[in-house]
Amino acid sequence: MKRYLPLLLVAFLFIVVLLCSSVYLSSYAGKADSGNINSISVYTDLPVEQIEFLASAFEEDQKVKINIIPLSSQNLVDRLKTEKTGGSGDVVIADSNVLNQLKKEQLLMPYVSEITDIVPMRFQDQDNAWTGLWYDPVVFAANQDFLKTLPQQPVKWADLAKDNKWRLVITDFLAAEASANLFYSMIAVNGEQQTMDYFRQLHPSIVQYAKYLATPVRMAALGEADIAIAVHSEAMRYIHNKFPIQIIYPEEGTAYLLTGAAVLNTAAHSQEAKQFVDWLLQDHAQLVLKQTGYFFVTTNPEAAAYRDDGAKNIKLFENKTAFLPAQQRQMLDRWVQSVRLNAAKNTGK
Repeated sequence: MKRYLPLLLVAFLFIVVLLCSSVYLSSYAGKADSGNINSISVYTDLPVEQIEFLASAFEEDQKVKINIIPLSSQNLVDRLKTEKTGGSGDVVIADSNVLNQLKKEQLLMPYVSEITDIVPMRFQDQDNAWTGLWYDPVVFAANQDFLKTLPQQPVKWADLAKDNKWRLVITDFLAAEASANLFYSMIAVNGEQQTMDYFRQLHPSIVQYAKYLATPVRMAALGEADIAIAVHSEAMRYIHNKFPIQIIYPEEGTAYLLTGAAVLNTAAHSQEAKQFVDWLLQDHAQLVLKQTGYFFVTTNPEAAAYRDDGAKNIKLFENKTAFLPAQQRQMLDRWVQSVRLNAAKNTGK
């Protein structure tokens, strides 16, 4: 037995070396594969968690990793302007107003595909600099029990001002961009004086100017208000959770915020970036949004989500007026003075 011991020892050492080599090589191969996975960097002013859900799904679908760079709208514009000649970003997902600013700075790469071409022109840039992905219209979110007491449902903006006994709630124009956008859009369509008169007439019925977009729908759902002037996504979220809310789309049209995507001129991975933009318009992306509680209206009329949302019944304001930030501040100041504060003195609110 002793004479075989050296041979056994050599064999044992050989097996140990072989196992260690296999582990090392497999580890190295794993690192090499990880490093070779394609990736793109996405600038966005949207909530990080919203993009993270989409990024994870895209990586699983397409094997392309998404690096998210979240910034406020103004910081996003400022950052990309500084990286004009050589940045690290590939895609930007943001509000259409932000995308228009980036286009003016010549930071976006025109892009059109069979998928983006389906999107109606009102939801995309005329020069193909960016494409709208989804939008969030302002709606009437009415308590169902309240609606049962009415001989006729309110279907127009003017209907909300007919009965001061109705309890209305709206997000303060100073508190959220989506609410302020309703104010700007009405001014663009009807003029400032008529819009101010309308909200002055509405004021006695408003039980609260909320600080958050979710609050109006919550109050209507719990019977603390009769009708909420709210964004579609929040109303749908409460409906999805079985609250007694009914959505009414104003017949004359309504304001909306549009979110879009664009490929940056400096994109180092332009093919993957274009692939991501196309994917965001398709059914899987829309399904991911809904499964995670984001109920926007897709801009793609061929998507299943478009038919589910009844998007064909949503009439949107037709206006091309874009007010400068300074003009917006001035209009909000006049609203505070002539409507909010002045009306409050007269009604005791």
